[in-house]
Amino acid sequence: MTGVFVRVAVDQPMPMLFDYRYTLATPASPGMLVQVPFGRREVVGLICEVNHATDLPADKLRDVRALCDGLAPLSEPWIALAGFAAEYYQRGLGEVALPALPQALRDPSRWNRLLAIEPRYRLLDAGRESLHESLPIRATALRRLAGALAAAPSLAFSDPRPLPPKAAATLGEWSARGFVDPASPDEAPMPVAPAAPSILPVLTDEQRDAVDAISTAQGFAAFLLHGVTGSGKTEVYLHALAALLAAKPDAQVLVLVPEINLTPQFEAAFRARFSALAKGSIVTMHSGLAEGERARNWLAAHTGAARIVLGTRLAILASMPSLAAIVVDEEHDPAYKQQEGLRYSARDLAVYRAKQLGIPVVLGSATPSLETWWQAEQGRYTRLTLTRRAIAEAALPSVRLIDLEEERRRGRASVEGLSWPLIAALKSRMERGEQSLVFLNRRGYAPILSCDSCGWVAGCPRCSAYAVLHKPERALRCHHCGWESRIPKSCPDCGNIDIAPMGRGTQRVEETLAAVVPGARVLRIDADSTRRKGSAQALFSDVHAGEVDILVGTQMIAKGHDFRRVTLVGVLNADTALFSHDFRAGERLFAQLTQVSGRAGRAGLPGEVMIQTRYPRHALYQALSRQDYVGFANATVAERRDARLPPFVYQAMLRAEGRTLEAALAFLADAAAAFAPLPGADRVTVYDAVPLTIVKVFNVHRAQLLLESSSRAALQTALRAWQPALRAVRGVLRWNVEVDPLDV
Repeated sequence: MTGVFVRVAVDQPMPMLFDYRYTLATPASPGMLVQVPFGRREVVGLICEVNHATDLPADKLRDVRALCDGLAPLSEPWIALAGFAAEYYQRGLGEVALPALPQALRDPSRWNRLLAIEPRYRLLDAGRESLHESLPIRATALRRLAGALAAAPSLAFSDPRPLPPKAAATLGEWSARGFVDPASPDEAPMPVAPAAPSILPVLTDEQRDAVDAISTAQGFAAFLLHGVTGSGKTEVYLHALAALLAAKPDAQVLVLVPEINLTPQFEAAFRARFSALAKGSIVTMHSGLAEGERARNWLAAHTGAARIVLGTRLAILASMPSLAAIVVDEEHDPAYKQQEGLRYSARDLAVYRAKQLGIPVVLGSATPSLETWWQAEQGRYTRLTLTRRAIAEAALPSVRLIDLEEERRRGRASVEGLSWPLIAALKSRMERGEQSLVFLNRRGYAPILSCDSCGWVAGCPRCSAYAVLHKPERALRCHHCGWESRIPKSCPDCGNIDIAPMGRGTQRVEETLAAVVPGARVLRIDADSTRRKGSAQALFSDVHAGEVDILVGTQMIAKGHDFRRVTLVGVLNADTALFSHDFRAGERLFAQLTQVSGRAGRAGLPGEVMIQTRYPRHALYQALSRQDYVGFANATVAERRDARLPPFVYQAMLRAEGRTLEAALAFLADAAAAFAPLPGADRVTVYDAVPLTIVKVFNVHRAQLLLESSSRAALQTALRAWQPALRAVRGVLRWNVEVDPLDV
């Protein structure tokens, strides 16, 4: 059968493309978005192939309904990137490509409005001279609009500015008077003028060597920027990217950060350094943006108008036709691994995308992941090292281990988890006008509420987990499914009124600090205190402004933040990670403690870190006290080699969710039986199915099956052949295959 036919990827859990008849006037090409019928629904799909013949009979073919012709086709390299991710992570191409697009582009009813060319206005010389003087003094809205025009090369109504309701009519009137003029939406990207040398920080020799290596790289080059905390890795990024953007007028760069709350400070640093760039040349991409803003930012990247894209892991799949460099800050962070849907690693895709395009990629961290460290040890990545802090007078903080058992033997019991040496140090810092940080990676007031009389413990009725006590809200809350209940006045089992909290969370530590350090201004930053949009940025601003004496928080405060007045860091309850069943727990704990330790002493004042532990002679703590990441990494890599663990083997995990644990385990047993005869299965070790640590979440029971091989190719071949058999096995609600799992 001849004609024009397109093969389309749709967001469905099937590893195939679907054939459609194409009869629209605009010629079809790969990368176009189309509206197609799929079953009883109309969905958006991506054209991947255009053919002039098909083997399908005419009665099986359906027509493409509409074309998103206002959008330039997604590029061939972008489709290839999505194809690689789909193949490697064992998903369909549509399951990768379509969710990577803004929601607005997946809704055909919004295409015209989203892609309409929006008029922009710029202030003319006549307006700069006399517009402000012509406005009434009390016309605050008009003056704000005039100020917005003066502050930017051009202005559109979608720009995130407080424009007056009648801005369109006002701009039309000002245009008639010669104050403003419509700006062309197709203006060429503004070249990057290097900042004046007088306002740039002076680089250290190590920073300069790193900048030179990155900015002069030709073709694909992977760099591990291993710098101690406070060594100025961000300055290396800024200088290297400035040189690249200045040399290539149409180049784009992508900078990834692990968490949303780190994007504001990165954005501020980049906007300050690249202030000559036009409005919209620096955009952010993360899940916290409003839907419309995220769509506009994606389009700016897709059209090349955005020269710099800052984002979290989802930004790695942004369409950037002129991408010339990628930076992954804090590359070790587990947040770069997606844990739902397509379970991809943004860091690994960044390296692949750089290799695909022949561009440099920089992986920055004070505590690189052992996988990245091993790649550098093997010479596949070029290691750039920053051994000292960027500010000459700022030394790394000293690390002191507080032996809680020794404190107990001396008769100095801790006060609600705070040792007396730590309390004394907190008081001393407050008296000197310095700030302190207390780190506890557990939110809430207490992890357990129990009855001493009968042993009752408050649990979640929907999960196999305890309900966490949140005292300020007077609630018990499950951190896994969101279930919430009022705190009971007495034990539900025996009626005892003396039910009490066990353990400590950040809320309890905040309460204790207010009592043991009188007069201290204590601020807590965690997921509970930063639920409202913009609240995290406001709280961090208070810390930077010196309005806080003691900051209490979880991992939200542990990385990336430049607290200039913090000279003391106290760490509580770190020992629990030493006994985790996860072989990566020690690596994560070392990275976490190194990162939070790095918040101290960044502005020249001596810094100190006090870690409370019952195991001060543990090898991890000893390496941390010496600030010896290299020794820790090499010793841990040797252990992994002996135990045949990543990076020396490759892993995949099959997880199943069922109405009962027996159903989930039975599915995994059947799946394991179906795996045995597959090609390449003889080179893959399949372990027994086991329940997850928290086996039930929201009344769904979960189990997992681990697969392991010394050959990545053999594992991938077997997983690919396994997919049809998995789809044939029944008996569970959901299942998924995760390649390179981080949580084992």
